[in-house]
Amino acid sequence: MPNLTAPALTFPSRSFPTQQAGAPTGIAGELLVSELVGKYSTLVKSQKVFYTSAIITAPASFVTAAQLGPMLWNKPGSGLDAHILGIGVGQPTTATSVGGALGWCSAVQPTAPTSPTAITAVNAYAGGGPSGMAAVNSAGTVIILPTPIFLPLVGVSLAATSVGLNVAPSWVDVAGGLIIGPGNVGFVCGSAVQTSGVFTIGILWAEIAT
Repeated sequence: MPNLTAPALTFPSRSFPTQQAGAPTGIAGELLVSELVGKYSTLVKSQKVFYTSAIITAPASFVTAAQLGPMLWNKPGSGLDAHILGIGVGQPTTATSVGGALGWCSAVQPTAPTSPTAITAVNAYAGGGPSGMAAVNSAGTVIILPTPIFLPLVGVSLAATSVGLNVAPSWVDVAGGLIIGPGNVGFVCGSAVQTSGVFTIGILWAEIAT
């Protein structure tokens, strides 16, 4: 019986030949890099990850149109989705007198929030360019149609900061489970007005083509 022969098996040098320079490549390079140095490393290397923070006094209730944020507004037709990766809340410098939670809301927002206070310090990892989001604000009035559903993420106790921990936990890995599509707004807010509380609140997000 004659021997059977066939060409040697070869693997492509790049699994995605059209992807931008600098991104992990290879038959399984994307998976390997992400596993070795963090699950968001591929997005970071591709310069799609951004973060910002703001010092917020008395975060507003989720049913209030005038929000304090931080908030991200994604204009219609942007071609981008904002995938929220994580939300951080620092220990308040002044304790709130109202218990509850800080969390996330999103709503339809076809026009820019009114009376905005822009956050200009938006940082991109890996030397990336400016954010493609239409507006990143620490305050603004949003359209509450319908009243958004509040997602609690960080519990806030009534204890004074001198007594003990007032915020727990301080970092929530949302892992991209919350998305702000074009024509929508997303923001950090309270289950109730966190009266007197002064918090530093940060958002980490990735901007990916729709």
